[in-house]
Amino acid sequence: MTKYRICLLPGDGVGPEVSEATLQVLNALADYLDSKLDIRFIEGGDNYAQRYGQPLPEEAILAIRDSDACLKGPVGATAMDVTVRLRQMFDLYANVRPIKSYSNVQSLSDNVDFVIVRENTEDLYKGFEFELDDTTVALRVITKKSCLRIAEYAFRLARERNNKKSVVAVHKANVMRKTCGTFLAACREVARSHEEINFSDMLVDTAAMNLIRRPDSFDVIVTTNVFGDILSDEAAQIVGGLGMAPSANIGENFALFEPVHGSAPDIAGLGVANPLSMILSAKMMLEWIGSTRNDDKFRKAAAFLQRAVERTLLQGVKTPDIGGTSKTTDVASAVRESLSLGVRSLA
Repeated sequence: MTKYRICLLPGDGVGPEVSEATLQVLNALADYLDSKLDIRFIEGGDNYAQRYGQPLPEEAILAIRDSDACLKGPVGATAMDVTVRLRQMFDLYANVRPIKSYSNVQSLSDNVDFVIVRENTEDLYKGFEFELDDTTVALRVITKKSCLRIAEYAFRLARERNNKKSVVAVHKANVMRKTCGTFLAACREVARSHEEINFSDMLVDTAAMNLIRRPDSFDVIVTTNVFGDILSDEAAQIVGGLGMAPSANIGENFALFEPVHGSAPDIAGLGVANPLSMILSAKMMLEWIGSTRNDDKFRKAAAFLQRAVERTLLQGVKTPDIGGTSKTTDVASAVRESLSLGVRSLA
């Protein structure tokens, strides 16, 4: 029997709490999935750096290399040395962030359902910064190769998602004519080979405005690294906040899944952190395994988990960030119970 080895890095702040909640939910699926998930804990982040002087030990990197996927909680000040490093090290070029409104969670619109596809390996996050006397310089690295492959990913996703079949490329080519110009030209080139997809482009400031003005008009947004980072946090707030925002970092043969939010040290240990961002990230992991390994049970498990989250929210089991009074563990228990009912219905 094939087993999928998953590395779990709990992270800092609320990370261990939402990781434990997510692990409980995955354990509820163990029998249905024939116990195919072999989850192994690894260390890294702020706390590890304070104890041992480095944020990401070599043994963690080796464990990740030897795994099928990685599920990661949030880290704090060491994000550049952990999260960004892993994205670049494993060439996880597509950062995929679904934005969806849920019943019983306040949103700007009841019909929000789009995805931000963000180039994940270059731009200013390459970290090429220099000091020249009293001037500091940051190099924005944009390559045609990376632009073409992220655009291709976005168009493939738009073809598979729903009937909208729409991609909008977000840029600032009117000012950054070379870097954003390269990105926009690549998107237009890819669009010509996907005539069934509606393609348009939008300046990043206009996109930021339209996310507030008409968020339900979007389907797939494709953009560069820094713009995608900023817009996806704005977009998460449209549907309830970062606690509702999952993400995936996807490469050719490997992927890392994590909540969009940070480590939130101000509420760490209080038991009120919203675990749904990480639980929904685990759902994306199940979908990815099902798709890349052609494992139909994992696809169905992802669908069960999506419905279990929806039912939990409808029941009003919500953490304070989205208007509820429930604890992290309450949400995890409600999702588990709903999940168990769904799985047993097929027995």
